[in-house]
Amino acid sequence: MYSVNYHRASSVADAAKQIKKGDAKFLSGGMTLIPAMKTRLAAPSDLVDLGHIKEMKGIKVSGKTVTIGAGTTHYEVANDEKLKKVAPAVAHLASLIGDPAVRHRGTIGGSIANNDPAADYPAALLALGATIVTNKRQIAADKFFKGQFETPLKEDEIVTAVTFTAPAKAAYQKFRNPASRYAITGVFVAKGSDGVRVAVTGSGDDGVFRSKEIEAVLTKKFDTSALEGVTVPSKNLMTDMHASAEYRANLIVVMAKRAVADANA
Repeated sequence: MYSVNYHRASSVADAAKQIKKGDAKFLSGGMTLIPAMKTRLAAPSDLVDLGHIKEMKGIKVSGKTVTIGAGTTHYEVANDEKLKKVAPAVAHLASLIGDPAVRHRGTIGGSIANNDPAADYPAALLALGATIVTNKRQIAADKFFKGQFETPLKEDEIVTAVTFTAPAKAAYQKFRNPASRYAITGVFVAKGSDGVRVAVTGSGDDGVFRSKEIEAVLTKKFDTSALEGVTVPSKNLMTDMHASAEYRANLIVVMAKRAVADANA
C-alpha cells in the first residue's frame, strides 16, 4: 500500500485551497488517475476528491443553451431526458463510453481535463464549439485541447462545467477498440448557426482535431453524398498496434458518412 493523504473537498473554493498541499492531484471519477497510481505512473502525495461538490453536478437546459456540471457522470449524461431532446448526439456519445462501471463513475470534467487522445467528449465539445468553464475563467474548446493529454489548465484550476448551444443537427460515430472501448477513430459532426464543424478523436498524432476537408464539403451540402471521393491526409495521423495512419484516414471518412446519415435521420 502506498501512502497518500486524502482530502474530501466540500466546495470548489475548498478544493482550490486543498490542492496547494504537497504534490496534490484532483480526483474526479478516478478512471485514469487511480490505475496510474496503482502502476506508479503517478504518485501524488495528496488527493483532493471533487466527487462530493454539489455545485459541479447536474445538467441544465435553457432553450438551446446546455450546461453540464463537470462532476456529472457519463451515465447521467447518457440518460438525461432534457439533454436527449435538445442534443441527443451528446447523450448517445456518453452511452458509448467504456462499460457500465466506467459510465457510473467517470465524469465529463475528469475526461476533458485528462484529454486522452482517444477520449470521446473532446470530439463533441470541439465540434459543438463549446466553452469550458473553470473556477478562474472560460476557455473556448478550440483553445482548450492543446495536444495529447495537454490543456491550458493551471495546477490549481478546476473544470466546473461545460456549456454549448445545441446544434440543429449532430451525430457521433466511432470505430472502437473492442477491449477498452476507446475510439480508434471517432467523428462528431455538428451543423449549427455558425456552420458545420467536424471533430475527430482517436486518430490524431496531437490529439483531437477538426477536419477541414470534411467541413468544407459538408458546408456546401450536408449529406453523405458530399463525402464521396473525399480523402483525408494521413500525414498527421497516428500509427499504432490497432491501426495505421492510412487506415485511420479512411476510417475518418467512413465514420463521418455514418454520422451525417444519423444526423439527417
